[in-house]
Amino acid sequence: MSQQVQEKYEESQLYKIRHSAAHIMAQAVLEIFPDGKVTIGPPVENGFYYDFDLPRNLTPEDLETIEKRMRQIVQGKHEFKKTVISADEAKKVFADQPYKLELIEGLEKGGFDEYGNPLKEKPEISIYQHDTFVDLCRGPHVANTKEIKQDAFKLMSIAGAYWRGDEHNKMLQRIYGTAWENAQQLKDYLLQLEEAKKRDHRKLGRELEIFIFDDEVGPGLPLWLPNGGVMIEELEKLAKEMEEKAGYLRVRTPNLTKEDLFIRSGHLPYYAESMYPPMELEGVKYYVKPMNCPMHHKIFASKGRSYRDLPIRLAEYGTCYRYEKSGELFGLMRVRSMQMNDAHIYCGEDQFEQEFMGVIALYHKYFELFGIDKYVMRLSLHAKSGLGKKYVDNQRLWLKTEDMVRRAMDNGGVPYMEVADEAAFYGPKIDVQIWSAIGREFSLATNQVDFAVPERFDLKFTNKEGADEIPLCIHRAPLSTHERMVGFLLEH
Repeated sequence: MSQQVQEKYEESQLYKIRHSAAHIMAQAVLEIFPDGKVTIGPPVENGFYYDFDLPRNLTPEDLETIEKRMRQIVQGKHEFKKTVISADEAKKVFADQPYKLELIEGLEKGGFDEYGNPLKEKPEISIYQHDTFVDLCRGPHVANTKEIKQDAFKLMSIAGAYWRGDEHNKMLQRIYGTAWENAQQLKDYLLQLEEAKKRDHRKLGRELEIFIFDDEVGPGLPLWLPNGGVMIEELEKLAKEMEEKAGYLRVRTPNLTKEDLFIRSGHLPYYAESMYPPMELEGVKYYVKPMNCPMHHKIFASKGRSYRDLPIRLAEYGTCYRYEKSGELFGLMRVRSMQMNDAHIYCGEDQFEQEFMGVIALYHKYFELFGIDKYVMRLSLHAKSGLGKKYVDNQRLWLKTEDMVRRAMDNGGVPYMEVADEAAFYGPKIDVQIWSAIGREFSLATNQVDFAVPERFDLKFTNKEGADEIPLCIHRAPLSTHERMVGFLLEH
């Protein structure tokens, strides 16, 4: 969900219903497990969840009991009341709730909200109470539990979740629920879920013998079966034909490279958390590559370049490895080994708009070919507060390249929305969100500007005046990865 869509959602009655339902669920759980510890319980895209530290594992029968108690609480017509309090008062209220005390510490110091998410400013501390339940919360909520229809919510599942998403912390129990404004909306959603189960790419992948996962191979590392191999070959054939017509040159690069290359590229430290740990050989650290970019830059820099050579478009279906957290892995959509439809375009500033929009045109050709008619293009921008930490520290070039992308998209008449604080560490990008026939959202393609790396790698070309000039670099992946594209096509 984009930032702008999220902000609109947070203002809606549906958001309030789901937020309040999470609190009502937490009340019911604590009544059944008086020694239980509560953590956080936010609304999410299609419902809500709450994480608990409980004395025993929950069962499906527990969900029925909790849901029954929730309906009784809703019938009580309890008001939701907000109170702003001090940190000391909050610590007294939650004296027997260690997870809440940890969150209060973050609120007191500033820089974190009641969910433990980073904030730019120090927030006020507030609590919400309905009936006997009190929670650390900024809202919003419905005014009264009677606004939640008894036949319009349902508890869906139980899952494990690490406290604060950190696998070094304690494993908690997460209860997922869904809530809607009326019974018909709930019914429609449950029917949609049933249809989604039939089309789930994980289910179809096994049934059609396209791919499997194996515990001995490792999580997030798919094994492609012969039928899947055919799909991959056809996708690569299509990409090669399209890219050859568009003037791309194909290259190959190794899966392993020295640490120094990723320090130079900026992946270390900016991208370190998503990289596999290094291995040491003869006193030198090596990493499996999370991206193909640095090797392509080395190929560009391998000989002198003239303005007559530009643009140079280097393409590769390279295999990359990224250390996604276990809880974030999802079939082919979030994996640790991926084959990426990657390319880098090196061009002069006067060629940028034509090259950038050439990539957008390639998107549209693929979308038409695959019957993708529901998509949104997002211009992902930097946040000034992240300079030097999350983003390359050059405000002037950030503003310049963001404006170049805006101008190119506007001149091309391509609709897009802007999203703050979602850029790549090295530059702004257009991300493409698409929806399959069953309504599942995918982040599929990307078209990025890398303004930092040409200087880092001393990339240059000789311009018309005979002087050295630094090229712009466009990083694009219209067909995403084999894994994500096949997963989407199976469900679509």
